[in-house]
Amino acid sequence: MSAFHDTRLVALDGSTLPLDGFAGQVVLVVNVASKCGLTPQYEGLEHLQERFGSRGFTVLGVPCNQFGGQEPGSEAEIQAFCSTHYAVTFPLTAKMEVNGDQRHPLYRLLVGEGAEFPGDISWNFEKFLVGKDGRVLARFSPRTPPQDPALLNAIEGALG
Repeated sequence: MSAFHDTRLVALDGSTLPLDGFAGQVVLVVNVASKCGLTPQYEGLEHLQERFGSRGFTVLGVPCNQFGGQEPGSEAEIQAFCSTHYAVTFPLTAKMEVNGDQRHPLYRLLVGEGAEFPGDISWNFEKFLVGKDGRVLARFSPRTPPQDPALLNAIEGALG
């Protein structure tokens, strides 16, 4: 089991979300926000979930309010927004810090010292592609849309 798969998160509904449930799957971890100029990426992320989900892929949305206060709502408000506006079916975590002293252990693993792609998260909708073995395979800019050929090729390659 990898360090990624050993991580336990809190889901948006307050339940435990252990990442070992994603062992053997490809995961796209994305810090998300409901009031950002990039928020329409939710639509593309849901399309990725629909397109690749049956092949062992999932998007994992991580709400974060660290960038311009663009995720100010409660967990219930975030869930309602994602369901109503984008019909999101992929898992969402409770809000977490992705940068700074309170950075969640998941993001310490993704971007901290010794990470494959180190460095602070620059904005909402930064993407990390995690392979079936829990290794981070690629990092994509917030401005990289979900339908970008490089991202699609990376997902296809990870799925095999």
